[in-house]
Amino acid sequence: MTTTYDKTDERLLESESPRAVLSGFGRRIRSGDLGMAPVIIGLVLIWLIFFLQNDRFLSSRNLVNLSLDSATIGMISLGIVLVLLLGEIDLSVGSVSGVGGSIMAVLLVYQGWPLLTAILLALAVGVAIGTFYGLLFTQFGVPSFVITLAGLLAFLGVQLWVLGSRGTVNLPIDSWIIDFANFSYLPDPVSYALAVAIGAVYLALRLRTIRRRRAANLSAPSLRGAVIRTVLMVAAMLFGAWYLNQDRGVGYMPLFWVAMIVAVDLILRKTRFGRSVYAVGGNEEAARRAGVPVNRVYITVFAAASTFAVLGGILAAGRLQSVAQSSGGTDTNLMAIAAAVIGGTSLFGGRGSAYAALFGMLVLQSITSGLNLIGVEAEVRYIVTGAVLLLAVTIDSLSRRARRSSGTA
Repeated sequence: MTTTYDKTDERLLESESPRAVLSGFGRRIRSGDLGMAPVIIGLVLIWLIFFLQNDRFLSSRNLVNLSLDSATIGMISLGIVLVLLLGEIDLSVGSVSGVGGSIMAVLLVYQGWPLLTAILLALAVGVAIGTFYGLLFTQFGVPSFVITLAGLLAFLGVQLWVLGSRGTVNLPIDSWIIDFANFSYLPDPVSYALAVAIGAVYLALRLRTIRRRRAANLSAPSLRGAVIRTVLMVAAMLFGAWYLNQDRGVGYMPLFWVAMIVAVDLILRKTRFGRSVYAVGGNEEAARRAGVPVNRVYITVFAAASTFAVLGGILAAGRLQSVAQSSGGTDTNLMAIAAAVIGGTSLFGGRGSAYAALFGMLVLQSITSGLNLIGVEAEVRYIVTGAVLLLAVTIDSLSRRARRSSGTA
C-alpha cells in the first residue's frame, strides 16, 4: 500500500523542484549514500584555503599547470578505480607505467620505430600484464595483493633491464607526444564551441531518457530540470574555458584524460559489462548465480588497469620529455591509489565512479601545488596527503555502516 508521503515524494521527484532536490540529497546522506559530495566539498575547501594563503593558487596559469600535472597519474588512477570496484587492488601500476614508458622510449629512440607503433606495442604489453594477473587470480586463487606486489618488484626489474646501461632516454624534441603533453591547447573559439557541443549532447541524452521512461510509464525527470542542468553545466564550462584561456588554454592532454573518464563512466553505467563490474564488486557469489561471467570480468578489469597504467606512463614520458630508471617510482603508486580512494571509490567494492579519478587527483595535485606555492617542505605534503587519505577511508567506512543500518548496503 502506498502512503501519502510516498506519493508526495514521487511528485516532488518528478518535478525536480529545489525542495525535492534538497529532500532527496538529505535522504541519501542519512542513508550513507554520499556519492561525490565529500570530495567536491573537500576540493572547494582546499582551493579556498590555499587561495587565502596565496592568491596565485587560483590564477589561470597555475590551474593550467595543475590540469597538466594531474593527467598523467590521473590516467593511472582510472585503472585503479576499476580494480577497486571489484574489491581488489593493483599495487604494481607504478612499475607497469614505468615499463610502458620505457618500452615506448627505447623503441622510438634506439630502435627507430614509428612513435605510434611503439605506443601500441607498449599498450599491448599492458594488456598482457593485466591478463596474466587476471588469470593468476581466477585460475589459481592467488590474492590480488600478492600478485600485484610481486608485479611491483618484478616489473621494476624489467624496467631497469629495458633501459639497460643508458639509465635515461631523452625523447626527440620534435616528437608529437612531447607537443601533445606540454604545448598543445585548444584554440579559444574551439574550447567555447566544445563546451556548447557537450551541453547539447547532454541535453539530447537527457531528453532521450525522459522520452523512453515516459513511454514505459515510469517516473521521469522533468524537462525543465534537464534544461536548467544543461544551462548551468554549459555556463560553468564556458567560464572555465574562458578563465584557462587567459593563460595557455585547455590542454589536449587533460582533455584526453577527461574524455577517457567520461568514456569509462558511460561503460560502467550504460553497458552490461559495467553493471557486471558493480555486481561482482557488490557480491561475487550473487553475481555468479545471476549468470554474470565473473572470471571474465576480473580478467578484463585487471587488463584495463594495466593498460591505463601504461598509458599514464607514456603521457608522463611526454610530459617530462624523457624516461629514467625512476619513472613510475617514488610516490606514483601511492598517489594513483590514494586518488581513487579520496575520490570516493569504496575499498570494499561495488561503489564508486570513474569520476573518482578526476576529483581525487585534483585534490591531491591541489595539495601539492598549494603547499609548493606557500613554500612548505615536501615532508608536510606527505603528512597532509596521508591525513586526507585516512579521512576518506574513514568516511567510506562510516557511510558503509550507515547503509547497513538503513538496509541499503
